[in-house]
Amino acid sequence: DLGTISTTVPKSMANSLWDTRAISYSGCDAQLFFFFFLISAEYYLLTVMAYDRYVAICRPLHYGTILGSRACVRMAAAAWATGFLSAVLHTANTFSIPLCQGNTVDQFFCEVPQILKLSCSDAYLREAGLIVVSACLGFGCFVFIVLSYMQIFTAVLRIPSEQGRHKAFSMCLPHLAVVSLFLSTIIFAYLKPPSLSSPALNLVVAFLYSVMPPAVNPLIYSMRNKDLQDAVRKLIQLLLFQHQ
Repeated sequence: DLGTISTTVPKSMANSLWDTRAISYSGCDAQLFFFFFLISAEYYLLTVMAYDRYVAICRPLHYGTILGSRACVRMAAAAWATGFLSAVLHTANTFSIPLCQGNTVDQFFCEVPQILKLSCSDAYLREAGLIVVSACLGFGCFVFIVLSYMQIFTAVLRIPSEQGRHKAFSMCLPHLAVVSLFLSTIIFAYLKPPSLSSPALNLVVAFLYSVMPPAVNPLIYSMRNKDLQDAVRKLIQLLLFQHQ
């Protein structure tokens, strides 16, 4: 999350402070690579985390056997490696396309669709094909997450004690909230109707999916911390008391 924000926000803030929109070709290349790498890796890690919660709730007695330290390392390594490979392929394809429609990207960071708009050849079809493959892989991960949570909620509803159900939900809800925020912003960014497209809206949507999830995720996960929960509760009570 920190890496994702650091890839785009500091440069855009510096440009704003210096009243410029310039970025070097190599800088744009690096920005696209690291952003795609970190976003992809996070999505694959969220998929692995869904499997982790499925095993913990649906097969708790086998958790240590199925998800030992070696298995966790392998799954995490696979997530990072897949994200790295996707970033390399997308970056290489995008920047191998000749650009003849100027050098102005209508976005606050280097984004693949905006760069493809500057293309003047059929070479962009390679990148479009790669995007389709990535979308299919992403959809497969989405289906896996949905199926995992269907099994999880079925198992949780069978838990006889209210305390047990609460403990299971408290473990799953932060992850589910992060996944929902992550996917909803990306889906809206790339699948919104063309009639809704405009430079201002594209800028807002890009901010939502590139900055909001990484910024909010640590807060969502930390809400499981009892000390933080108590502090938030006291703050709300104080605000309500002052309002009255």
